[in-house]
Amino acid sequence: MKHAPRLLIIGLDCAEPSLVFERWKDDLPHLTRLMQQGSYGALESCIPAITVPAWSCMTSGRDPGELGIYGFRNRADRSYQSMAVANSRAVREPRLWDMLSEAGWKVAVVSVPGTYPPTPLNGVMVSCFLTPNTTVEFTHPQSFADQIDQLFPPSSTGNTTSYMLDVPHFRSEDKQRILQDIYTLCDQRFTLAAHLLEHEQPDMLMMVEMGVDRIHHALWKQMDLRHPAYEPDAPLANAIHDYYRHVDQRIGELLAWCDDETVVLVVSDHGARPLMGGFCVNEWLIAEGYLVLHETPREPVPLDEAQVDWNRTKAWGAGGYYGRIFLNVQGREPEGVIAPADFHQERAALAERLEAIVGPDGQSLGNRAFLPQQIYGRVRGIAPDLVVYFSDLAWRSVGTVGGGALYTRENDTGPDDANHAQDGLLILYDPQRPGHGQRITDAQIYDILPTLLNRFGVVAPPKLRGKVLDV
Repeated sequence: MKHAPRLLIIGLDCAEPSLVFERWKDDLPHLTRLMQQGSYGALESCIPAITVPAWSCMTSGRDPGELGIYGFRNRADRSYQSMAVANSRAVREPRLWDMLSEAGWKVAVVSVPGTYPPTPLNGVMVSCFLTPNTTVEFTHPQSFADQIDQLFPPSSTGNTTSYMLDVPHFRSEDKQRILQDIYTLCDQRFTLAAHLLEHEQPDMLMMVEMGVDRIHHALWKQMDLRHPAYEPDAPLANAIHDYYRHVDQRIGELLAWCDDETVVLVVSDHGARPLMGGFCVNEWLIAEGYLVLHETPREPVPLDEAQVDWNRTKAWGAGGYYGRIFLNVQGREPEGVIAPADFHQERAALAERLEAIVGPDGQSLGNRAFLPQQIYGRVRGIAPDLVVYFSDLAWRSVGTVGGGALYTRENDTGPDDANHAQDGLLILYDPQRPGHGQRITDAQIYDILPTLLNRFGVVAPPKLRGKVLDV
């Protein structure tokens, strides 16, 4: 007998609201029907607007400072080379599935970023793209991995499951191979979700599809004339559009498992935009006298491979979709040079200078430098001293040193066409409370958890950052 879930959450990492709500709305029948019958709108992400920590912020109702997770990698200690990947062990707050499990729900969680290693719950968890490979424990219960082996058997030349954890090397020029892998990844996620709905019959299923993010980074310039490297009539100009249609079709297949009591949420953790270029933050810090090297590399190298004179360095930065700036403070860092009494003044002055940076055309980039203590409820762990958005994320932060250039068209970690945008999307359909196409405004990523807990009468933890949305 068919068992419909009470709650179905379909996460689309990096799904861009302007594409779903406007540009391709007529080509996405299942998403459009959910919008017409339910409520939808932009969903402001956390700062920084990146996969890690955004999904954990969404499912815990806590901000990056409260979680102590400020990016994909975070400082593990105060040494100068201590960046470590933030996995599930870094998340010390209960998340949606923990709360529903505690309330007696049977849950299924598939590929939600921040779930490796998998954690115990009342149901099944299959961990995320942070999982190194399928030879490690990546499911709870561990025995569920046998079902994945049966669903996705190894190839004739392989000795492990063909189940993909992520698109390998999605920052490369092998676009056809990347595109094929993106489709495989997508189909496996939706096939696994349907299998769980049929055989495990959970009350709640949450899955995250990472292919949307990967195809944006790989192929955005082929479809967007705003991109500085846009090529008219590019061979894969329609690839992202066609992929959105494919994802919409797979969503329709999952919706067939729902009934008139199933609440459906389609959500993204952030949006996407064309990547205009990279700003070499450490080269700028060198030019401004904040970062000092014993010897300048002949060609660009990661900062941790350069010979930094820490006794004369005031600040250094990290690359990524956004900038992270760390100050070298006496008594805090091993060779700190900024007196603690001068820290706030030095930081404020540096933030002002970062915000005043101009682009290669001499015009202001419109940078924003955030102080963690001002944007987060609290600050756990070792936060950056400044979080910087270069041109509202149109430019990424490049952390390499050497070469002297402040601006680059290329990403220092491989070809990349897109950067993140602050707003993701939210589509919520509740058959018992239809929204009839209501446009949601002022929604933040922190609002998802209290809204869902309120809907199902589950007591929320105290002092959540978000609010209950009026839908």
